[in-house]
Amino acid sequence: MRMFLFLFAVFFFLTPAKNEFFNERCNKLNGKCLTSCHKNEEIVGLCKKSKICCLDLQPCG
Repeated sequence: MRMFLFLFAVFFFLTPAKNEFFNERCNKLNGKCLTSCHKNEEIVGLCKKSKICCLDLQPCG
């Protein structure tokens, strides 16, 4: 029972830290956290709450 409580506490406190990591990564890429990307955007990462990080496609030059 103690092991279960310990693991619950560890996972409970790690989840917000992991989610903030994903949002910071998206911000560094100049992306936006959305539920779905538009036609002119591509998926470059994940965000919290089941959202994806979308970034505008760069035209070939």
